[in-house]
Amino acid sequence: MALLVGPAASVAQEPAAAPDSLRPAAPKGYRLRTVVLDAGHGGKDRGCAGQSAREADVSLKIILELGHLIEENMPGVKVVYTRKTDVFVELADRAGIANRANADLFISVHCNAGPSGARGTEVWTMGPHKTEANLAVAKRENAVILQEDNYQARYNGFDPRSPQSHILFSLYQSAYIDNSLRLAQNVDHEFRTTVGRASRGVKQAGFLVLWKSTMPSVLIEAGFLTNPGEERYLNDKSGQSYMASGIYRAFRKYKQELEAMNAAN
Repeated sequence: MALLVGPAASVAQEPAAAPDSLRPAAPKGYRLRTVVLDAGHGGKDRGCAGQSAREADVSLKIILELGHLIEENMPGVKVVYTRKTDVFVELADRAGIANRANADLFISVHCNAGPSGARGTEVWTMGPHKTEANLAVAKRENAVILQEDNYQARYNGFDPRSPQSHILFSLYQSAYIDNSLRLAQNVDHEFRTTVGRASRGVKQAGFLVLWKSTMPSVLIEAGFLTNPGEERYLNDKSGQSYMASGIYRAFRKYKQELEAMNAAN
């Protein structure tokens, strides 16, 4: 399938990347072989909603299209899905799927909610939430565990309603932060340029689904379903294809960068 390119636009400046000299080198002989694709929410957990679109449905359609592009154009990469249908998957199980697959990368897609005027994509990595707004997004996405049985024992006493809980584990994924940021910056760049989306930038906060994964990982907020214009875009098949194509390009560039760094060492 041909990759889709949206109208060109530059909405926000790309975050500065850390110098390559400060990034950990990929292991010798490294090849990115497995990626886990995670569609947020599902089943009894519908996520946020607009007038007609629901987060669980939109995120799944984007993920399935992204997986199709990778499978069609990169036969050497194994694609693993946390869900391919409308089912509920607990946050720990999503990360567990990635860990058991010995994945090289974890990509989670969600949709955002806010005031009707709020718009734009966000790409998140695990890290310290430096503002109340960042904390609020993490708390909303992490609140899904309240629908899980025995969540306090399963998540070591974590309370998604508590700022203190988020602070305690916000740096747990530090070993993977450089490569997570590398991918996040690639995704943000594609959204702003080839796809032509408004961007709210690359951000960090404490997401449980990223914390539990033992590999570089990003969480993508594809846009605000509470914004009527963005809801129409994200609920449309062509908009979903543009988003998937942008993520695919960023993934392809990330893979090429890491493997080239390895070959040069």
